Amino acid sequence: MKKDIIIVGVGGQGILLTSKILGYLSLRMGDDVKVSEVHGMSQRGGSVITHVRIGQDVASPLITPGEADLVIAFEWLEALRAEFYLKKEGAMIANTRRMLPMPVIMGKAAYPEQEITGRPLFALDAQRIAEECGSVRAVNIVLLGVMSTLTEWPRDAYEAAIAANVKPATLDVNLAAFKAGCQAGDSLRG
Repeated sequence: MKKDIIIVGVGGQGILLTSKILGYLSLRMGDDVKVSEVHGMSQRGGSVITHVRIGQDVASPLITPGEADLVIAFEWLEALRAEFYLKKEGAMIANTRRMLPMPVIMGKAAYPEQEITGRPLFALDAQRIAEECGSVRAVNIVLLGVMSTLTEWPRDAYEAAIAANVKPATLDVNLAAFKAGCQAGDSLRG
């Protein structure tokens, strides 16, 4: 499989774990993979972005703007900020739940009301789904489940990669979140 994937969100949402799972999965499926992380102010809820390049003989870890096949956004504002990475036919998977940045909380700025149009958009309240599965921290795995509906890798390979990368105590919740994300993805695809 060849895919250039941008994963964005704010610190603490599991972006790096998601990148690690995708890197592990890529190698297990026989593909080359390069992952690049930009942490930003992640400890304070700031923007975090990772580039995940999957394919045969991947040379560079960075994805050029306008070249990503997929953007996975853990928060709506981060989805808006990262849309420019998508190629014309690229798709966006976005959590619709909003995490207000400090300037908005302080009343010094307004949260953008823009929408994403003109490209495939798989938008869902992944936080609600994660909570229903037993952990608000599983938003990343819900979104990974949605992604699995857009790739040719088998779902059991995703489940094995999740099992290899999460703490054993959280495995059941994460697998439930993944399956719920798969169902949501199937539903969104129609």
